[in-house]
Amino acid sequence: MYKVAVLMGGSSFERDFSLKSGRNVLRALESKGHTVLPLDTGATLVETLRREQPDVAFIALHGGYGEDGTIQSVLEFLNIPFVGSSSSVCRMTWDKSLLPAVVKTYRRASGEPKAAHWPYGICLSAAAFKNLGVAGALDLLTERMPSGFPYAVLPASGGSAMGISKVNKPSELAPALLEALSFDDKVIIEEWISGVEIAISVVGSGDDAYILPPIEIESRTDFFNTEARLDPDFVNYYVPVRAASLLAGDDLAAVEEIRQQIEKSALEVHRAFGCRDLSRVDMIWDAAQQMPRVLEINAAPGMSEFSLFPTAANASGVGFAELLDQLLQIAYERG
Repeated sequence: MYKVAVLMGGSSFERDFSLKSGRNVLRALESKGHTVLPLDTGATLVETLRREQPDVAFIALHGGYGEDGTIQSVLEFLNIPFVGSSSSVCRMTWDKSLLPAVVKTYRRASGEPKAAHWPYGICLSAAAFKNLGVAGALDLLTERMPSGFPYAVLPASGGSAMGISKVNKPSELAPALLEALSFDDKVIIEEWISGVEIAISVVGSGDDAYILPPIEIESRTDFFNTEARLDPDFVNYYVPVRAASLLAGDDLAAVEEIRQQIEKSALEVHRAFGCRDLSRVDMIWDAAQQMPRVLEINAAPGMSEFSLFPTAANASGVGFAELLDQLLQIAYERG
């Protein structure tokens, strides 16, 4: 059994999500017999970690510091093993705009066949609006976006669907940009993909990585927004993904092929970024184009009672607490 520091809370926009994740992780680890040290991260964190000398850490921080490589680099500097991806990997996964370039580079280096697809989009910085006058060229979006309205406008970094807007007409674009830029200094404008929302949790590293049962997300809001993520009454989860959601009719062989496409896409993205231990890949099954469209990868997925990773772990038959116990062992032995 280990002395485990569970890092949670913090000062990001996602503090409340993080506290819920931390408490659920705490309960799971205590049920496996570990000594758990819950730490609401702040200015005294390093002092506390040096004094307490935990065997291993579990990061239940979300948003800045928890997912952008900050806390990971601190733990690496203090030589405290931790569950999850390295600081350099987290810096990449934190910026959603990097996904196409990272996956394309991985394909060239590995020679692996294409699996994942993603929406077409552009990324613009706040400085481009403030200092370079890019707002005057937004009329070009109608030429650049292959499918026209609606658009998705979102912060390049961040989670829990904060700052995301669905833009249905030109008059909605400016407010959506301001909303996104209130969360980050870069904004992504991309084609809106309609289809079935699916979350795939991935466990392990490299060729040994495997997926947990994919989860279909049926939100009662316009999309799986912050409100739906906070309140389980606004969303239904289906594990496994319903066959009828993937394909009309009863062609079971075709449905199985679609499931394999979805799983291969998640594994490709996880491996392309060099994630280790765990991640969650969010995508849309685009029935019109007959392909999975990856939206993002999350290297520090939510861990609350109603979060997708624990739900998938329990659906796998292994169980959330048992899987965390296994990941702690791996992290401790990795050192």
